[in-house]
Amino acid sequence: MSHSSKPELGAHLDPGGVRFAAFTQARACAVELCDEPPRTLQMQALGGGYFEVFARDVTEGADYWFVIDGKRLPDPYARALPRGVHGPARVVASDFVFQHAPPERPLAQQVIYELHVGTFTSEGTFAAARRRLPALAELGITTIELMPVAAFAGTRGWGYDGVAPFAPHESYGSPDDLRELVDAAHGLGLSVLLDVVYNHFGPSGNYLGAYSSRYFREDSSNPWGQALDFTEPALRRLVLDNARYWLESFRFDGLRLDATHAIVDPSPVHILSEIARLAHGMSPPRLALAEDERNFAELVSVAGLDGLWADDFHHQVRVTLTGERSGYYQAYERSVQGIADAINRGWLYTGQRHPISGQARGSSADALPAEALLYCIQNHDQVGNRAFGDRLSARVSLDYFRGVSLLLLFLPMTPLLFMGQEWAASSPFLYFTDHEPELGRLVTEGRRREFSGFEEFAEPLDGRAVPDPQSAATFRASKLQWSERERPAHRQTLDLYRAALDLRRRDPVLKRSGREQLLAHASGKVLLVNRWLDNDRRLLIMSFHHEDVALSQILPSARLRDARPLLSSSGSVGDTLRPGDAMVLSGTGNLAGLLEGNP
Repeated sequence: MSHSSKPELGAHLDPGGVRFAAFTQARACAVELCDEPPRTLQMQALGGGYFEVFARDVTEGADYWFVIDGKRLPDPYARALPRGVHGPARVVASDFVFQHAPPERPLAQQVIYELHVGTFTSEGTFAAARRRLPALAELGITTIELMPVAAFAGTRGWGYDGVAPFAPHESYGSPDDLRELVDAAHGLGLSVLLDVVYNHFGPSGNYLGAYSSRYFREDSSNPWGQALDFTEPALRRLVLDNARYWLESFRFDGLRLDATHAIVDPSPVHILSEIARLAHGMSPPRLALAEDERNFAELVSVAGLDGLWADDFHHQVRVTLTGERSGYYQAYERSVQGIADAINRGWLYTGQRHPISGQARGSSADALPAEALLYCIQNHDQVGNRAFGDRLSARVSLDYFRGVSLLLLFLPMTPLLFMGQEWAASSPFLYFTDHEPELGRLVTEGRRREFSGFEEFAEPLDGRAVPDPQSAATFRASKLQWSERERPAHRQTLDLYRAALDLRRRDPVLKRSGREQLLAHASGKVLLVNRWLDNDRRLLIMSFHHEDVALSQILPSARLRDARPLLSSSGSVGDTLRPGDAMVLSGTGNLAGLLEGNP
């Protein structure tokens, strides 16, 4: 490699040895090999903050530190950290041969299933997750989305406190275990997305600042600490190298970009646009999806991302079902018409003043295709950021839970399910950590202070203590109990999800129509959602009444005669909707006038 070029950072096997390279503001940089006895190799300065050395007779499996200003530091480009994020990095290489081509499936045909590797199975490993993939494929899931797997401090955590972005978390398995998981998914026809965090680094094990202070902005912070400085070329390179690494070396089919509203980049080309270009320029093209609370359609129409989490739908459904109005739910009214408005607009806030921030929020989503809006009724945040990690199915009756589940899968927006949702899992998903004692104590105290009096969600504590994030029991309680899928109530929910996903996949109207062929309307406490393709109609009716409602009160008799039931959330089709019931009907143009006025 020419010294005039920028070296590939980290440790990489070359014939006869290993090439080490680092970026730092320090005047000198060395590699300390964890041999017996340890040996130190001085690195050559290449200019621009880059250092490199070729170490002969070093092989795969060697552990090493970089030495910056006399201090031993883990490699921020480490591909493996077998002793944790505070320990030495390990030289790893892979001769893994992928057996299966990734499925090429447009976003409009995807159903995303979000999972946390550590709690998806009792073992909490990549290998154990791989063994559960056939159940997801059989259900009708098309895409799994892994919550962050980059190394973080401790043995357990959500993954959003990652500090070593290139190293899969050691507790989950080896890099090749992760490759095997992705390859097995592809063999089943499943796509795989990875959640990545480019807005902050975690509070423990982040050594980037010791290499260069230029990675961080001195004049700006975000809720997690010092903001990253995306005008710094070394940081942009780290992020783009990392995105390319996951997409190429592991064959992920796309990235979910965490909290992009917290990424501040005044550069001429925003880092999000660069990530999108990188993903789209691969063969086959990869996806770039964003979690962003601002409702900015421009992230798709201008920055070039493929889709956005559209949380207004979730919030409006939750408030309407539960009546919760604390925290950010203050911005939503208990209203069936509000659900219809969110569906019709894509999201609710399209430039209006937000009642909590006081600022105008959002832009019109009219130009966005349905698949660019990711809808859910649960996700890791909306479950885990509650004091007791309670799922929606623990807060409302199963009738209502099944009803909004059918609604979610009826809509043309890209649906996202949270692991276990398909059988109304009873296990919570709690906030859990494994920090060193002092930081852990602060996290525990902060968590309990946050929910004192339940200011966030205004639920009574009922004498219960908010679970300690640091306790291993909190982590264990969050693991899915796969055996409960066979219990009758859970089985009924699972059967509904299977039937609804099958209908979504096979029905010509639901498969092909988009937002241009979508209209929702509330008639009192009944939600009506109409989808069509040419003269072919599909109508979803869901009752939010507290008593039974006759279909004849909702549909005029002529239209009722034209309608043919396709699926019911209750499992039975009759002439009455019970509270929470949803039903999908098929018809022709005779249903067309239904939403043009009061039925």
